[in-house]
Amino acid sequence: MMRSLLLAAAVLGLFAAPARAETVLKVGDQRGNARAVMEAAGVLDGAPYRIAWSEFPAAAPLLEALNAGAIETGVAGDAPFTFATAAGAPIRVVQATRSDQGGLAVLVRPDSPARSFADLKGKRVGTGRGSIGHQLVLASLEAAGLKPADIDLKFLLPADAKAALVSGSLDAWATWEPYTSQLEVAGQARILSDGRGITPGLSFQAARLDAIAGKRPELEDFLRRLAQARTWARAHPERFAEAWSHLIGLPEAVPLAWFRRADIRPVAIDEGVVADEQRTIDLYVRQGLIPKRLDAAAILDPSFNDAVRQGAAAATQ
Repeated sequence: MMRSLLLAAAVLGLFAAPARAETVLKVGDQRGNARAVMEAAGVLDGAPYRIAWSEFPAAAPLLEALNAGAIETGVAGDAPFTFATAAGAPIRVVQATRSDQGGLAVLVRPDSPARSFADLKGKRVGTGRGSIGHQLVLASLEAAGLKPADIDLKFLLPADAKAALVSGSLDAWATWEPYTSQLEVAGQARILSDGRGITPGLSFQAARLDAIAGKRPELEDFLRRLAQARTWARAHPERFAEAWSHLIGLPEAVPLAWFRRADIRPVAIDEGVVADEQRTIDLYVRQGLIPKRLDAAAILDPSFNDAVRQGAAAATQ
Protein backbone atom coordinates (compact mmCIF):
# COMPACT_ATOMS: atom_id res chain seq x y z
CA MET A 1 0.00 0.00 0.00
CA MET A 2 2.77 2.44 0.95
CA ARG A 3 4.63 1.62 -2.25
CA SER A 4 1.48 2.31 -4.30
CA LEU A 5 0.90 5.63 -2.55
CA LEU A 6 4.48 6.72 -3.16
CA LEU A 7 4.23 5.76 -6.83
CA ALA A 8 0.97 7.64 -7.21
CA ALA A 9 2.47 10.71 -5.56
CA ALA A 10 5.46 10.58 -7.87
CA VAL A 11 3.24 10.34 -10.94
CA LEU A 12 1.08 13.24 -9.77
CA GLY A 13 4.26 15.19 -9.09
CA LEU A 14 5.37 14.74 -12.67
CA PHE A 15 2.12 16.20 -13.95
CA ALA A 16 2.03 18.97 -11.38
CA ALA A 17 5.64 20.14 -11.90
CA PRO A 18 5.95 23.05 -14.32
CA ALA A 19 7.69 22.45 -17.63
CA ARG A 20 11.33 23.48 -17.75
CA ALA A 21 11.44 27.20 -18.42
CA GLU A 22 12.83 28.16 -21.80
CA THR A 23 15.94 30.31 -21.58
CA VAL A 24 15.35 33.79 -22.95
CA LEU A 25 18.07 36.15 -24.16
CA LYS A 26 16.85 39.76 -24.13
CA VAL A 27 18.46 41.55 -27.06
CA GLY A 28 18.29 45.26 -27.87
CA ASP A 29 18.60 46.40 -31.46
CA GLN A 30 18.44 49.50 -33.61
CA ARG A 31 16.16 49.29 -36.61
CA GLY A 32 17.73 47.51 -39.54
CA ASN A 33 20.77 46.31 -37.61
CA ALA A 34 21.41 42.97 -35.89
CA ARG A 35 17.99 41.38 -36.31
CA ALA A 36 17.75 42.43 -39.95
CA VAL A 37 21.10 40.96 -40.91
CA MET A 38 20.53 37.76 -38.93
CA GLU A 39 17.12 37.18 -40.50
CA ALA A 40 18.43 37.94 -43.98
CA ALA A 41 21.32 35.52 -43.51
CA GLY A 42 19.02 32.83 -42.11
CA VAL A 43 21.12 32.18 -39.01
CA LEU A 44 18.42 32.36 -36.34
CA ASP A 45 16.91 28.94 -36.96
CA GLY A 46 17.67 26.28 -34.37
CA ALA A 47 18.81 28.54 -31.55
CA PRO A 48 18.48 26.57 -28.27
CA TYR A 49 16.94 29.57 -26.52
CA ARG A 50 14.42 32.26 -27.33
CA ILE A 51 15.47 35.76 -28.37
CA ALA A 52 13.26 38.55 -27.03
CA TRP A 53 13.99 41.50 -29.33
CA SER A 54 13.52 45.14 -28.32
CA GLU A 55 13.98 47.89 -30.91
CA PHE A 56 15.30 51.37 -30.12
CA PRO A 57 15.58 54.52 -32.28
CA ALA A 58 19.20 55.15 -31.28
CA ALA A 59 21.98 53.85 -29.06
CA ALA A 60 21.33 56.14 -26.09
CA PRO A 61 17.91 54.69 -25.15
CA LEU A 62 19.18 51.18 -25.90
CA LEU A 63 22.05 51.66 -23.45
CA GLU A 64 19.67 53.07 -20.85
CA ALA A 65 17.63 49.88 -21.14
CA LEU A 66 20.80 47.83 -20.88
CA ASN A 67 21.84 49.72 -17.76
CA ALA A 68 18.40 49.18 -16.22
CA GLY A 69 18.38 45.45 -16.96
CA ALA A 70 15.47 45.61 -19.40
CA ILE A 71 17.72 43.96 -21.99
CA GLU A 72 20.86 41.86 -21.60
CA THR A 73 22.83 42.67 -24.75
CA GLY A 74 22.58 45.22 -27.54
CA VAL A 75 24.38 46.98 -30.38
CA ALA A 76 25.80 50.49 -30.04
CA GLY A 77 28.58 52.60 -31.47
CA ASP A 78 31.83 53.02 -29.59
CA ALA A 79 30.95 56.60 -28.64
CA PRO A 80 27.62 56.00 -26.83
CA PHE A 81 29.04 52.86 -25.23
CA THR A 82 31.86 54.99 -23.79
CA PHE A 83 29.38 57.46 -22.32
CA ALA A 84 27.31 54.70 -20.75
CA THR A 85 30.33 52.96 -19.24
CA ALA A 86 31.71 56.22 -17.87
CA ALA A 87 28.32 56.77 -16.20
CA GLY A 88 28.67 53.44 -14.39
CA ALA A 89 26.58 51.07 -16.53
CA PRO A 90 27.47 47.44 -15.64
CA ILE A 91 28.35 46.46 -19.20
CA ARG A 92 31.25 45.22 -21.29
CA VAL A 93 31.96 44.93 -25.00
CA VAL A 94 31.69 41.30 -26.12
CA GLN A 95 31.97 41.76 -29.89
CA ALA A 96 33.25 44.47 -32.22
CA THR A 97 32.78 45.43 -35.85
CA ARG A 98 34.80 47.75 -38.01
CA SER A 99 33.54 49.74 -40.95
CA ASP A 100 34.64 52.44 -43.34
CA GLN A 101 33.54 55.80 -41.93
CA GLY A 102 32.35 57.40 -45.14
CA GLY A 103 28.75 57.05 -43.96
CA LEU A 104 29.39 58.66 -40.57
CA ALA A 105 28.96 62.12 -41.92
CA VAL A 106 28.13 65.76 -41.41
CA LEU A 107 25.27 66.46 -43.79
CA VAL A 108 24.14 69.80 -45.17
CA ARG A 109 21.37 70.68 -47.58
CA PRO A 110 22.38 70.54 -51.26
CA ASP A 111 22.24 74.33 -51.56
CA SER A 112 24.34 75.00 -48.46
CA PRO A 113 27.29 77.34 -49.05
CA ALA A 114 29.43 75.32 -46.59
CA ARG A 115 32.32 73.48 -48.23
CA SER A 116 34.23 72.28 -45.14
CA PHE A 117 33.50 71.67 -41.48
CA ALA A 118 35.26 74.93 -40.63
CA ASP A 119 32.50 76.73 -42.55
CA LEU A 120 30.04 75.67 -39.83
CA LYS A 121 31.53 78.13 -37.34
CA GLY A 122 28.61 79.93 -35.70
CA LYS A 123 26.09 77.56 -37.34
CA ARG A 124 23.45 75.23 -35.90
CA VAL A 125 24.67 71.63 -35.91
CA GLY A 126 22.45 68.79 -34.76
CA THR A 127 23.31 65.31 -33.49
CA GLY A 128 22.42 62.87 -30.72
CA ARG A 129 23.95 63.40 -27.29
CA GLY A 130 26.63 60.76 -26.75
CA SER A 131 26.12 59.30 -30.23
CA ILE A 132 28.73 58.50 -32.86
CA GLY A 133 27.52 61.70 -34.51
CA HIS A 134 28.53 63.56 -31.36
CA GLN A 135 31.90 61.84 -31.53
CA LEU A 136 32.26 62.99 -35.15
CA VAL A 137 31.46 66.59 -34.20
CA LEU A 138 34.10 66.61 -31.45
CA ALA A 139 36.75 65.02 -33.66
CA SER A 140 35.89 67.40 -36.52
CA LEU A 141 36.16 70.43 -34.24
CA GLU A 142 39.64 69.36 -33.16
CA ALA A 143 40.69 68.64 -36.75
CA ALA A 144 39.48 72.10 -37.84
CA GLY A 145 41.11 73.87 -34.90
CA LEU A 146 37.74 74.92 -33.47
CA LYS A 147 36.23 74.72 -30.00
CA PRO A 148 32.75 73.41 -29.04
CA ALA A 149 31.67 76.98 -28.34
CA ASP A 150 32.35 77.85 -31.99
CA ILE A 151 29.18 76.04 -33.13
CA ASP A 152 25.60 76.02 -31.87
CA LEU A 153 25.22 72.33 -31.02
CA LYS A 154 21.67 70.95 -30.80
CA PHE A 155 20.98 67.51 -29.33
CA LEU A 156 18.15 65.74 -31.16
CA LEU A 157 16.94 62.22 -31.91
CA PRO A 158 17.46 61.16 -35.55
CA ALA A 159 13.87 61.72 -36.72
CA ASP A 160 13.80 65.25 -35.30
CA ALA A 161 17.26 66.11 -36.59
CA LYS A 162 16.42 64.86 -40.07
CA ALA A 163 13.28 66.99 -40.22
CA ALA A 164 15.15 70.02 -38.89
CA LEU A 165 17.89 69.72 -41.50
CA VAL A 166 15.47 69.32 -44.39
CA SER A 167 13.32 72.24 -43.18
CA GLY A 168 16.29 74.53 -42.62
CA SER A 169 16.06 74.67 -38.82
CA LEU A 170 19.53 73.11 -38.73
CA ASP A 171 22.51 74.07 -40.85
CA ALA A 172 24.10 70.63 -40.53
CA TRP A 173 23.44 67.20 -39.06
CA ALA A 174 26.14 64.80 -37.85
CA THR A 175 24.64 61.38 -38.40
CA TRP A 176 25.22 57.80 -39.46
CA GLU A 177 23.80 55.11 -41.70
CA PRO A 178 21.21 54.52 -43.00
CA TYR A 179 20.29 58.20 -42.61
CA THR A 180 23.29 59.37 -44.64
CA SER A 181 22.48 57.19 -47.64
CA GLN A 182 18.75 57.85 -47.30
CA LEU A 183 19.12 61.62 -47.61
CA GLU A 184 21.79 61.33 -50.30
CA VAL A 185 19.71 59.01 -52.47
CA ALA A 186 16.66 61.26 -52.03
CA GLY A 187 18.70 64.34 -53.00
CA GLN A 188 17.86 66.03 -49.68
CA ALA A 189 21.43 66.39 -48.41
CA ARG A 190 25.06 66.12 -49.35
CA ILE A 191 28.07 65.06 -47.31
CA LEU A 192 30.11 68.00 -46.07
CA SER A 193 32.68 65.88 -44.22
CA ASP A 194 32.90 62.38 -42.83
CA GLY A 195 34.62 60.32 -40.17
CA ARG A 196 37.37 58.78 -42.26
CA GLY A 197 40.74 59.34 -40.67
CA ILE A 198 39.39 61.00 -37.52
CA THR A 199 37.11 58.32 -36.01
CA PRO A 200 37.95 54.62 -35.61
CA GLY A 201 34.92 53.00 -37.26
CA LEU A 202 34.05 50.76 -34.34
CA SER A 203 30.65 49.48 -33.27
CA PHE A 204 30.12 47.22 -30.31
CA GLN A 205 27.86 44.47 -29.08
CA ALA A 206 27.64 45.19 -25.36
CA ALA A 207 26.35 42.87 -22.66
CA ARG A 208 25.51 43.20 -19.00
CA LEU A 209 27.93 41.70 -16.51
CA ASP A 210 25.23 39.48 -15.04
CA ALA A 211 24.39 38.14 -18.51
CA ILE A 212 28.06 37.44 -19.20
CA ALA A 213 28.21 35.47 -15.97
CA GLY A 214 24.82 33.79 -16.09
CA LYS A 215 24.09 33.30 -19.81
CA ARG A 216 27.50 32.76 -21.35
CA PRO A 217 26.48 29.78 -23.54
CA GLU A 218 23.55 31.74 -24.95
CA LEU A 219 25.69 34.83 -25.53
CA GLU A 220 28.41 32.81 -27.23
CA ASP A 221 25.88 31.18 -29.53
CA PHE A 222 24.23 34.52 -30.33
CA LEU A 223 27.57 36.21 -31.08
CA ARG A 224 28.61 33.28 -33.26
CA ARG A 225 25.43 33.60 -35.31
CA LEU A 226 25.73 37.40 -35.49
CA ALA A 227 29.32 37.20 -36.77
CA GLN A 228 28.24 34.63 -39.34
CA ALA A 229 25.43 36.92 -40.51
CA ARG A 230 27.64 40.02 -40.78
CA THR A 231 30.27 38.09 -42.73
CA TRP A 232 27.58 36.76 -45.08
CA ALA A 233 26.20 40.28 -45.60
CA ARG A 234 29.65 41.63 -46.44
CA ALA A 235 30.03 39.00 -49.15
CA HIS A 236 26.47 39.46 -50.49
CA PRO A 237 25.60 43.19 -50.27
CA GLU A 238 23.02 42.99 -53.05
CA ARG A 239 21.07 40.14 -51.42
CA PHE A 240 21.20 41.81 -48.01
CA ALA A 241 20.14 45.15 -49.49
CA GLU A 242 17.12 43.50 -51.12
CA ALA A 243 16.07 41.82 -47.85
CA TRP A 244 16.74 44.98 -45.82
CA SER A 245 14.71 47.09 -48.23
CA HIS A 246 11.67 44.82 -47.89
CA LEU A 247 11.99 44.80 -44.10
CA ILE A 248 12.47 48.54 -43.55
CA GLY A 249 10.48 49.89 -46.48
CA LEU A 250 13.15 52.12 -48.00
CA PRO A 251 14.36 51.96 -51.62
CA GLU A 252 16.94 49.26 -52.25
CA ALA A 253 19.41 51.92 -53.39
CA VAL A 254 19.65 53.20 -49.80
CA PRO A 255 20.99 50.03 -48.12
CA LEU A 256 23.07 49.13 -51.16
CA ALA A 257 24.88 52.49 -51.01
CA TRP A 258 25.36 52.01 -47.27
CA PHE A 259 26.66 48.44 -47.37
CA ARG A 260 29.04 49.03 -50.25
CA ARG A 261 30.48 52.13 -48.59
CA ALA A 262 30.67 50.75 -45.04
CA ASP A 263 32.23 47.29 -45.62
CA ILE A 264 31.05 46.20 -42.13
CA ARG A 265 33.01 43.27 -40.74
CA PRO A 266 33.21 41.50 -37.36
CA VAL A 267 36.63 41.64 -35.74
CA ALA A 268 38.30 40.17 -32.68
CA ILE A 269 38.76 42.41 -29.67
CA ASP A 270 42.50 42.82 -30.12
CA GLU A 271 45.15 45.41 -29.32
CA GLY A 272 44.00 47.59 -32.20
CA VAL A 273 40.41 47.69 -30.94
CA VAL A 274 41.63 48.47 -27.42
CA ALA A 275 43.86 51.28 -28.70
CA ASP A 276 41.07 52.83 -30.78
CA GLU A 277 38.62 52.71 -27.89
CA GLN A 278 41.23 54.35 -25.68
CA ARG A 279 41.52 57.18 -28.20
CA THR A 280 37.75 57.71 -28.03
CA ILE A 281 37.92 57.79 -24.24
CA ASP A 282 40.76 60.28 -24.32
CA LEU A 283 38.87 62.51 -26.78
CA TYR A 284 35.96 62.69 -24.35
CA VAL A 285 38.24 63.40 -21.42
CA ARG A 286 39.87 66.27 -23.34
CA GLN A 287 36.46 67.69 -24.16
CA GLY A 288 35.31 67.37 -20.55
CA LEU A 289 32.43 65.04 -21.42
CA ILE A 290 33.43 62.24 -19.06
CA PRO A 291 34.89 62.95 -15.64
CA LYS A 292 37.89 60.64 -15.65
CA ARG A 293 40.00 58.51 -17.92
CA LEU A 294 38.86 54.91 -18.27
CA ASP A 295 41.09 51.96 -19.09
CA ALA A 296 39.79 50.63 -22.40
CA ALA A 297 41.16 47.15 -21.77
CA ALA A 298 39.08 46.89 -18.61
CA ILE A 299 35.78 47.47 -20.40
CA LEU A 300 36.40 45.21 -23.43
CA ASP A 301 35.93 41.46 -22.97
CA PRO A 302 37.96 39.39 -25.46
CA SER A 303 36.78 36.05 -24.03
CA PHE A 304 34.15 35.75 -26.79
CA ASN A 305 36.66 36.14 -29.62
CA ASP A 306 36.59 32.42 -30.48
CA ALA A 307 32.82 32.53 -30.99
CA VAL A 308 33.23 35.52 -33.32
CA ARG A 309 35.96 33.78 -35.32
CA GLN A 310 33.90 30.59 -35.58
CA GLY A 311 30.88 32.52 -36.85
CA ALA A 312 32.90 34.39 -39.44
CA ALA A 313 34.49 31.15 -40.63
CA ALA A 314 31.11 29.41 -40.88
CA ALA A 315 29.89 32.05 -43.33
CA THR A 316 32.65 31.19 -45.78
CA GLN A 317 32.08 27.44 -45.79
